[in-house]
Amino acid sequence: MRVLTGIQPSGDLHIGNYFGSIRQMINAQKESETFAFIANYHAMSSGNGGERLAQLTMQTATDFLSLGIDPEKSTFWVQSDVKEVLELYWILSAFTPMGLLERAHSYKDKIAKGISANHSLFSYPVLMAADILIYSPEIIPVGKDQIQHVEIARDIAIKFNNEYGDILTIPEFRVQEEVQTVLGTDGQKMSKSYGNTINIFGEEKKQLKTIKKIVTEQVALEEPKEFQNCNVYNMAKLFLNESELIDLQNRYKRGGEGHGHFKLYLADVMWEYFRPYRAQREYYIKNQNEVKEILKNGAKKAKEKATPMIDKICSVTGISY
Repeated sequence: MRVLTGIQPSGDLHIGNYFGSIRQMINAQKESETFAFIANYHAMSSGNGGERLAQLTMQTATDFLSLGIDPEKSTFWVQSDVKEVLELYWILSAFTPMGLLERAHSYKDKIAKGISANHSLFSYPVLMAADILIYSPEIIPVGKDQIQHVEIARDIAIKFNNEYGDILTIPEFRVQEEVQTVLGTDGQKMSKSYGNTINIFGEEKKQLKTIKKIVTEQVALEEPKEFQNCNVYNMAKLFLNESELIDLQNRYKRGGEGHGHFKLYLADVMWEYFRPYRAQREYYIKNQNEVKEILKNGAKKAKEKATPMIDKICSVTGISY
């Protein structure tokens, strides 16, 4: 089974990125043929300058490798290093109804939040469809907010196949129900655009300061606390096994501790969880040429998969003559 995922180089990775998709991809390496890419073309819709985008691309590559993406088990590359995806993007545009894009939730959400409308933002789902379909994956691990993009890719692929035969693989999305939406410090979906993230590789004091800002109910210290809808508890449970989770629930039920105590506990748990990944990150930061070589080799492997597909598509559509 072939599994594919991508992430924009849009800044520091946060725990929503990790539990929403990165961990799924790392786990998939054990049993699947895995493809993971850095979506730097997509990041251009966010308005990053050239120097900043290049910096973020290397930072994201370093972070992915540090968190466990294994270039021996996965094909790992930068999106723009396989330019065949842009040719497929244009071809698929001819099979994409305007109404399909106008219904895209992410576009409407970003416009509502004041992000300037442009063609790259509007046609984002078509490029994402090309990212997926050119490599013929069966499974796309996503967070809940990305399900619609996979559905759009499916719709486009079906429309293309109806015209030219069963050329494109129709992908399925995979969402881990318990982590399909990771909530941020304000109780909304964790997102950089909302400013409610907790970074994975931040300074310990800065991370603690962010955790202390998590919105919680005002309850007297001695009173029992409700854990089910507590933002601190819902973050902590991502890191805990069943026994640890029951212990934390009992602490909420007993009373005698405030939400501040639980925030300190969350900070400790999170810091320890990512400790080995921070050590690995230090290695890759000191060996950036190795990171570049990994990306170069990954692009070569990705291109070997993409080229036969785009050649076939160009042939059936008459682009090749």
